[in-house]
Amino acid sequence: MTMIKESYPVKADDMTSAGDVSARIKRQMKQLGIPASVVRRVSVGTYEAEINLVIHSDGGRIDFEISPEKITIRVVDQGPGIPDLKKAMTEGWSTASNEVRNMGFGAGMGLPNMKRNADEFDIQSTVGVGTDITMIFNI
Repeated sequence: MTMIKESYPVKADDMTSAGDVSARIKRQMKQLGIPASVVRRVSVGTYEAEINLVIHSDGGRIDFEISPEKITIRVVDQGPGIPDLKKAMTEGWSTASNEVRNMGFGAGMGLPNMKRNADEFDIQSTVGVGTDITMIFNI
């Protein structure tokens, strides 16, 4: 399998483009014949990460890498950072605005869904600097 390594910018507050990067990554995985069960898990994790970038950050990027044995997604943002990672990992806990919630987002499932779908999950966050998430999915 050909190794792919790409990086996609994600703009803050751009709800019209939210989901475009995760859809592009999903198409690439399907074209490469990645098993459907892996495509689904990567798609869920990447979509949740992308929505979080749009809603909660000042913008960032999603790095996508495929090797023969795994898919690595790295999400890096500039922004407020997460003051309490334990709370942020709790299902249903969210700092999303009422406006975002009224659009059907901000239910507090993003980070828990990322962790649940990844084979390996790491999150590092510094208040006032940003957040760095790495998700690994075994093929």
